[in-house]
Amino acid sequence: MHTPSNTTRRRWLQVTAAGLALPASAIAQAKPEKEPPLPAVGSALPLAPAPLLGGGQFDPAQADGRVLVLYWWASWCPFCAEQSPEMQKLWDAQRGRGLQMLTLSIDKKPELAVAYLRKKNYNFPAAWLSPELLRHYHKPEGLPVTVVRGKDGRVAQAEKGQLFPEDVAQLARWL
Repeated sequence: MHTPSNTTRRRWLQVTAAGLALPASAIAQAKPEKEPPLPAVGSALPLAPAPLLGGGQFDPAQADGRVLVLYWWASWCPFCAEQSPEMQKLWDAQRGRGLQMLTLSIDKKPELAVAYLRKKNYNFPAAWLSPELLRHYHKPEGLPVTVVRGKDGRVAQAEKGQLFPEDVAQLARWL
């Protein structure tokens, strides 16, 4: 299988841009920025307040000395559709033991996330990742993304991609 070189790709983009009467710089500007990698296990994970989609607010102080699960998802993500019911089960089973959770929808509009949560009867704490909130909760590459912040405020576990039911249930080990 032949894969084109970077030089070939650049030339193709320049020809395409010329044919569309677009400068190559416009194409370069349209390229999205690379999403950050997963936070490193053991690194500090600062938190910020977040308005919740169901009303109320996530207050970082409520996670002090407690385990917090951060979960990035979207209503259109098929892998999130498989993992989200397990996240709801984890929330139902472990919040009484002190588990904190903040789920972050990356849907284009908050209304899409609200409709999805309502349709699925999910009541885990969920916020919409607005441009403002994105400055504090950088979305790592991929979906879904699950990060566990330990009682010490440091990353205990970070996972990119769908977790199986037994993997989600095992997140309770950090409590």
